[in-house]
Amino acid sequence: MKNILFALLFLTACTARPQVLVNQLGHYPDGEKIAVMQGSYTGTFRIVDEQTGETVYENTAGETFASPFSGKRLTHLDFTPMNKPGTYRVVTENGASSSVFSIDDNVLAPLASTALNAFFLQRSQPGHPDTSVMIHSSAVSLERPEGTVISSPGGWYDAGDYNKYIVNASYTTGLVLAGYEKYPGYSLNDGILEEMMYNLQWALTMQDPGDGGVYHKLTTPSFEGFVKPEECKQQRYVVQKSVTATLDFAASMGQAARICRQFPEYSQTADEMEKAAEYAYQWALNNPDALYNQFEMNKQFDPDVSTGAYGDRSARDEFFWASCELYLTTGEESYYEKMMEYAPESFTAPLWGNVNGLGYFALLTHGKATETMKQHLISFCDSIALKAQGAPYASSYGNSERDFFWGCLSESCLSNAISLLYGYALNGNKDYLDQALHNMDYLLGRNPLGYCYVTGVGTKSPVNPHHRLAATDGIPGPLPGFLVGGPNPAKQDGCDYPSDFPDECYLDIVESYASNEIAINWNATLLHLAVALDALSR
Repeated sequence: MKNILFALLFLTACTARPQVLVNQLGHYPDGEKIAVMQGSYTGTFRIVDEQTGETVYENTAGETFASPFSGKRLTHLDFTPMNKPGTYRVVTENGASSSVFSIDDNVLAPLASTALNAFFLQRSQPGHPDTSVMIHSSAVSLERPEGTVISSPGGWYDAGDYNKYIVNASYTTGLVLAGYEKYPGYSLNDGILEEMMYNLQWALTMQDPGDGGVYHKLTTPSFEGFVKPEECKQQRYVVQKSVTATLDFAASMGQAARICRQFPEYSQTADEMEKAAEYAYQWALNNPDALYNQFEMNKQFDPDVSTGAYGDRSARDEFFWASCELYLTTGEESYYEKMMEYAPESFTAPLWGNVNGLGYFALLTHGKATETMKQHLISFCDSIALKAQGAPYASSYGNSERDFFWGCLSESCLSNAISLLYGYALNGNKDYLDQALHNMDYLLGRNPLGYCYVTGVGTKSPVNPHHRLAATDGIPGPLPGFLVGGPNPAKQDGCDYPSDFPDECYLDIVESYASNEIAINWNATLLHLAVALDALSR
């Protein structure tokens, strides 16, 4: 399977560091097109047709900038007027060149497709059937005492590990389905809905039918080693119901019910999802302080659990998102009142730990955002666009040390770009669209290390991600279509990184979970943004 998928990718992987940095997939004909040359340069450059060897465009180098971290000099090579579809490379008069890239009306369509297929590859079956999952002592109820065995099959593995977490899975489906609703008629939408339904069907099994609360996660007590899924030995449990998991569940189920109601084959499922969402929401209202604290849980209950916590200090943003989705789905005034009670005072790009942005996205798509909310979004977009001024890599992302942390490529670079596109839909400011494209350019190769940070895509991409499935399948190389976390100066994995500069703190080895892990929520931003840019740029 892996070898077949590699053959279908746009370009093959290699490890050479280019002298001229480009988006290794390429550009849309009408989009801005900028390459970045390493070093100071004042001469000319050419765009050369890869098939014929002919020069099809020539220009003089633009401004030179310095990296705010390393001081390295970087020169912009702007070839925006070049809009003829084809396959090209950038060549300078002093012999520097770029990797091959395309100019094409569908240039990001292969990226969207492989990002979607990554979810299929991340499915937990057949590796973990999860038909004999125990109720953890922290999750007991009258109908389900400790040790009760339930069936909870399906869903995706969360990241490089083999566990399944409601908070992150609900955020993931919510963000992907937000794109589904925002860009109706997109060519991949049938497949997107089908794949999201696979995970949502699992999530339904995580709700306690006795009270409506939702278990925080399905997990082993500790992380499994780097072994094949079928070789795992630990008992799997569902643990403690939490208000954040329950509200994220309610939000994603309410959203999915609204979408599924459009299709006769999903009508019964839509009713089930809406009822489950409202049941969960009521549990959350009755248990608003039931935040997940793994440290405190382990003091009271056995066995101890040390896997991903997805903890939170507040459920206000989850109440807002769930209220938005259920208001849009049911039209009930009570949800609108709760939505306004929990409405934030500013817009923030969505993250699993702050889902306010998903509430904004839903309201904007359905024309229900207040004028204040619209102003919040535009203020945010303006602040992001300003960061591109004088940027050495011609992107609003990557110019501050705050841009680099665990999962930064998803949670800053791409999440900001997605938000810019909602602003673009609101006021038509083309700079927002351009900056969203430039963030994608950064991700796909126009960055300090010249990496396309998606496995199996571009001419230089990660080959050793922190990913148990890929590391144990017996086939060399990664599973394709996965976004890695990206440069992370915190280096929580304790690995020996080759650089201390924030934008170069990346290491392509399996052990580097702080920079090189994969995760479903990160792929959600990749899929949403690729779909959005492809839909808007055609």
